[in-house]
Amino acid sequence: MARTCNLNLPNKITTARVALVPFMVFFFMCEEIPYHHIWSLIVFLVASLTDILDGKIARTMNIVTDFGKFLDPIADKILVVSAMVCMIPDICHPLIVIVILFREFIVSSLRLVAASQNIVIAASKLGKLKTFSQMISISTILFLLGLRDLEMYQRNLVYVSNTLLGITAAIAIVSCIDYIYKNRRVVGYT
Repeated sequence: MARTCNLNLPNKITTARVALVPFMVFFFMCEEIPYHHIWSLIVFLVASLTDILDGKIARTMNIVTDFGKFLDPIADKILVVSAMVCMIPDICHPLIVIVILFREFIVSSLRLVAASQNIVIAASKLGKLKTFSQMISISTILFLLGLRDLEMYQRNLVYVSNTLLGITAAIAIVSCIDYIYKNRRVVGYT
């Protein structure tokens, strides 16, 4: 059974993930900083690692909370969506980001309806796969942008980016359908 203590270590780590987002965006957008994409990648990787760390600590120490179950996916969305929005339109196609945002709004809305019924919808395996896919795709794109900053990679960046994020969008759609199907009772469908 989930505890209600909110200020435990895993929740602090999750909150740190959200706090890192403005730094990632700053480095991504600030072209005056040498190797700004590499710095953005480093911040993104540190933030992504907190996603693994918070859950492991919570499960190992048996301090899983409803607040943590709610905050963790929100922190993931803030991190990933911020990175993708930074990449529009030069690096990734806006339609891919719209599909992913659409999925996030649907699943978040489903979670809010469930919360109003005192039901907490934790991340599913497909949801975790979607997040992992997003983080790998964004990390790869930031890495390639970093190589471009170093003048080591110039070709096919947009193609690679759109392919990786297109796969992620497909996983997001499947994940969304999975959440809706598994939680259809929450919204009144049986």
